[in-house]
Amino acid sequence: MSNTTLSGPESTDAPEATATPPRSAVRDAVRRILPKSYLLLVLIAIIIVGYYASADFLTVRNAENVIAAASIVAVLAVGQFFVILTGGIDLSVGSILAMSTVIAALTLQSGMAAGLSIAFTLFCCGIAGLINGLLVVWLRIPPFIATLAMMSAVKGFSYIIQSTSLIQITNNTFIDIFARGTTLGLQNPTLIFLIVMIIAALVAKFTTFGRSLYAIGGNPEAARLSGLPVGRNLIVVYTLSGLLAGLAGLIAAAQLRQGSSLIGVGYELDAIAAVVVGGASLMGGKGDPISAVIGVFVLATIINIMNLVGISSEPQLVIKGAVIVIAVFLSSAGGVQRISGFFRTHFGRRSARAAS
Repeated sequence: MSNTTLSGPESTDAPEATATPPRSAVRDAVRRILPKSYLLLVLIAIIIVGYYASADFLTVRNAENVIAAASIVAVLAVGQFFVILTGGIDLSVGSILAMSTVIAALTLQSGMAAGLSIAFTLFCCGIAGLINGLLVVWLRIPPFIATLAMMSAVKGFSYIIQSTSLIQITNNTFIDIFARGTTLGLQNPTLIFLIVMIIAALVAKFTTFGRSLYAIGGNPEAARLSGLPVGRNLIVVYTLSGLLAGLAGLIAAAQLRQGSSLIGVGYELDAIAAVVVGGASLMGGKGDPISAVIGVFVLATIINIMNLVGISSEPQLVIKGAVIVIAVFLSSAGGVQRISGFFRTHFGRRSARAAS
């Protein structure tokens, strides 16, 4: 009898203790969804603004132009994402991109086959990224300083080997691969950045290597004490960033049909901005590659709209900076939670007063 009397109250009280009010469940669901989906909502809102701002915005040609330009930064942003995920930063990717265009143009001009030229160019860019990793891991130079030095060195090297103002690219196979060709109905630059993004997302979410990068960015010392190969993974990350910068350079070289040491100016800042707009934290341990690519398109679409309506370059910089600040506030600074908390507190007090 004693067992029966004890079990009765527990069975009747349990649903009351665990039941969640419907309004609370909806609120919690919204709070979980918003930080993940706000970027898409922002991008859709920007597209709607573009539709009303210019009749040329939602045309096929304009969309192709936006995607072609964004594909370069998207590939760069994926590499930059992995570096930022570990709590580092890579300022050399713009210069490596420029070096990639120069090496590809020179090798193609010398008569090298397109495939060999691509492989050699990516190898050189990978070596530059590897040196970045060795500087950070072996010499323990802060990533900002190490990659800043590499940015300067690679820029000078590109200028030296270029020797002329511009190196024209006329190899049709190379241009078809990275610019005007199509595969499965998609332009090759679009297909390239989609493949890079998808592979990066799978690696980040489903592999031991990807999970270890989140751990390194969250707490490097704890990751080291837990037995993770921190140094090796950092070297791999910076090498990967160099390789992807080289790949982005190949796309740029094919689109512009030339190689120049000046092509990569500002690309490193665009890549960093896109990753941060995508919700990654510069402190490391947060973000994902898909959001970084969406951040690329948020910025690229805003710039495209401003170009279509005739806004000059100086106001564009101001607007771009404001967008970055707002996006960082909503993602990295917990802006969504803070805004929702404000409204919950404000309207909660009002409803409590009305009820009393």
